[in-house]
Amino acid sequence: MAEFIELTAADGHKLAAWRAVPLGEARGGVVVIQEIFGVNSHIRDVTERFSEQGYLAIAPALFDRYERGFETGYQPDDMVRARALMTALDWDKAVLDVDAARGAAAAAGKVGTVGYCWGGSVSWLAACRLKIDAAVAYYGGQIDRFKEERPRCPVIMHFGKTDGHIPLSTVEAIQAAQPQVPVYLYDAGHGFSCDQRGSFDKAAHELAWQRTLAFFAEKLG
Repeated sequence: MAEFIELTAADGHKLAAWRAVPLGEARGGVVVIQEIFGVNSHIRDVTERFSEQGYLAIAPALFDRYERGFETGYQPDDMVRARALMTALDWDKAVLDVDAARGAAAAAGKVGTVGYCWGGSVSWLAACRLKIDAAVAYYGGQIDRFKEERPRCPVIMHFGKTDGHIPLSTVEAIQAAQPQVPVYLYDAGHGFSCDQRGSFDKAAHELAWQRTLAFFAEKLG
């Protein structure tokens, strides 16, 4: 079962979240952190995929602070709309909203975060600033600016070797700052795990997905 619910952050802000409940007893919780395109059909689908693996999965609408119900696709006009909102984003408040989702997912036990693109960077911040049990970051382009922060839980990262938005030099700088964090590189570009984008790479996506599931199985249950 999947549906929108309402969460309340610590500062009183109310936001929507897509929650997907697994069949049977949950093995843990997963907070799915959106790209800049909102909790769109792709993020909802990803959330449901995690529930199919036995996790209580919740995707908080982190843009509700700026435009309630915002979601787009991946066409050029959609990119323009999404990037226009980027100027207003507050990292601290994003983490606050993720924490609200973490609290809801904790009903299932241990909680991990997984984020994509902008959400990959937020997932890294969650690992450093929140009490969670594991974090996964897919092509988080802004991790570099926060690379000196210390994670409080195990983390893995996925990047594409031919990502036009994240140079390999940036990935190497992250690796140098966080040598204990496994960083996986794929022969793919940005957004390689999104099957609604032209940059989708099935082989890279499937390998990253299996690594993510294995990581969560070890750290969450």
